[in-house]
Amino acid sequence: MRAAPGAQDPAGFTGPVTQGPGTCPFVPSGGADATGPGILTGPGIPTGPGIPIALRPAPARRAPDADGDGNGCGCGDGTIPPSLRSPAVGRDPYPLYRTLRTSYPLVHDEAFGAWLISRYEDVRAALADPRLVAPPPESTLTHLTHLEDRAHAAHRALLSPALRGRALAALRAGVERAAFVLARRLSGRQEADLVAEFCHWLPAVAAVTALGLPHEETARVREWCRDGLTHLGSGHGDLDAFLRPYVARRRARPGRDLLSVLCTARADGRPLPDETVVGTAGTLLGAGGEATHLALASFLANLLDHPAQLRLVREHPALIPAAWAESLRRDPAVHIVLRRALAPVVTGAGTIPAGAAVACLLGSAGRDPARFAAPDRYDILRPAPGQLAFGAGRHRCLGVQLARLTAECALHALLEALPRLRRAPGGRPADEGLITRGPKTLPVLLG
Repeated sequence: MRAAPGAQDPAGFTGPVTQGPGTCPFVPSGGADATGPGILTGPGIPTGPGIPIALRPAPARRAPDADGDGNGCGCGDGTIPPSLRSPAVGRDPYPLYRTLRTSYPLVHDEAFGAWLISRYEDVRAALADPRLVAPPPESTLTHLTHLEDRAHAAHRALLSPALRGRALAALRAGVERAAFVLARRLSGRQEADLVAEFCHWLPAVAAVTALGLPHEETARVREWCRDGLTHLGSGHGDLDAFLRPYVARRRARPGRDLLSVLCTARADGRPLPDETVVGTAGTLLGAGGEATHLALASFLANLLDHPAQLRLVREHPALIPAAWAESLRRDPAVHIVLRRALAPVVTGAGTIPAGAAVACLLGSAGRDPARFAAPDRYDILRPAPGQLAFGAGRHRCLGVQLARLTAECALHALLEALPRLRRAPGGRPADEGLITRGPKTLPVLLG
């Protein structure tokens, strides 16, 4: 389906809605340069797209445990705890999460190759602990602190002030434009799959639009994101080479897009170095990867599964941020965030040895009954849904701003363009995945 005859989308896009795998769902009508979360590797560890960090597991080591029986789990009975590697966990991880929280709050999963932390308070503390880091690939422990501090300091110095004012306005404008275009292209249809035709594309399209990059490059950028951009926006040499020429052009002739704002920003009276601008742009593009599109799909699925709450959001759009936060708590796209211990870390459940791989189970923490009442229930009026889904402390994902804007603008656009949007008959398709998880399809009725 095409836009109405004689009409042009506000973003300047024309072209077909339908697409095959890897094909961007629209083609820009303007010029090619308009200015207008890592793969986990190592033995015993699963691999796949969208894993937020890259590390190699340390050799299996057991630390002193809470009950001193030497089994490392504090369970006191010598039993072997269940593993994330169990085939049933990928289909439904929540029974295992309940078992871990109750009986094995800190346990070494030998098959998975990491220490598992499953309770909300322990996960929150681990994500903010400077001794637990997300190391770049091939790094040794002696290099981690320097690299982490340098990279985070550069990005914090830029993004804290820059994602306000002109930069935030440019980011929001790009996201709103992309969401409107994709939602409008579904209008007039009787049915659609929101994952394949909306969620699959919107995060990457929004980042590309906000940065003022050529929209015909969206499919390629999206594949880079799927191949493993890290939480610091690095991890793909082709992306760096792709962005450098655009940075040079924006420095010479800045426009109103976000990349131009970054190129003209100043820190301590000096322009930001190209490395920082490219890294920041890569971070935002990385936020257009699998984790954000799965989070968006779960967000829409949760609202469609609860028509009364969707109706409440329609009537009170100010509730959209709360609805998004609650979806991230109940159904985070990233269920497992991995860290490496620079030094021994003592927790309330035991001690993690230096050099060990640590798996922070966000999917378990978000449904911890010690923290949340009726944790399996989706409730947009929940007073405090927590803030773990995109990290915490200095490791808080730098793309969180884009992910939140994408979700809010997506829902606004869909409700405006598709006032009769509702779930198609049949049950909700099962979520899939272990490290990243979410619905792979979301059939809806539009007319």
